[in-house]
Amino acid sequence: MTTSTGSATVSSPQQPLLNESEALPVSLPAPPPLSPLRGNPAVFGLPTVIAGAFGLGLVDTGWLPPAAAGAALPIILTSAAVGLLVAAIWAAALGQNPLASLFAVFFGFYGSYAAFGLGLGHNWYNIPATQITRTTELWLISWLVTLVLVTVATLRLPSSFTLLLGFADGALLLLLLGTINTSTALTHAGGYLVFGFTAVAAYLYLAVMSAETGGKGLPLGKPVISG
Repeated sequence: MTTSTGSATVSSPQQPLLNESEALPVSLPAPPPLSPLRGNPAVFGLPTVIAGAFGLGLVDTGWLPPAAAGAALPIILTSAAVGLLVAAIWAAALGQNPLASLFAVFFGFYGSYAAFGLGLGHNWYNIPATQITRTTELWLISWLVTLVLVTVATLRLPSSFTLLLGFADGALLLLLLGTINTSTALTHAGGYLVFGFTAVAAYLYLAVMSAETGGKGLPLGKPVISG
């Protein structure tokens, strides 16, 4: 603002729109807290799947006598079940819901297998000896139905995931038929399919680790259903 006095021009400072006491407070949003959960939970969950499945495969193919069928329980109860629970929570915290679902399902499978084997071996559930076979069929049918449903849900994921679940479905079906028909051959065939499941899980682990260590990763296949 200027005023003229004779030939002189005097400049007056511009008045602020607000007095200092009237200034509006400026509030900046606080930065979001850093989550301690980062990274890829698959690098943690997949090895535990592999260890548990390989142990199951050895048991089901007759590498051990029937009296030692519980030999894989220490691996399944500690490495597989606990590891998959941690991986499922980790994936869910990162918002990786499909991966969290897969890890949670396999945690339930391994955890219930350990509870099943330990419970029958120590008679925790007071199941009559005449109903052991029927109880085993119940467990196999329940998980076969569940894993078939999960297999259908993976059709929009890379096809290697569908193949992984397909091996699990086939193994459970053969184990169920072997239990119903008291067929060692069918049980052993189911065990070999467990090894197929293990091989696909190992491939997925190598793919993940290749990507995480700066490589290009490995192809996981196109989804069965796209779009």
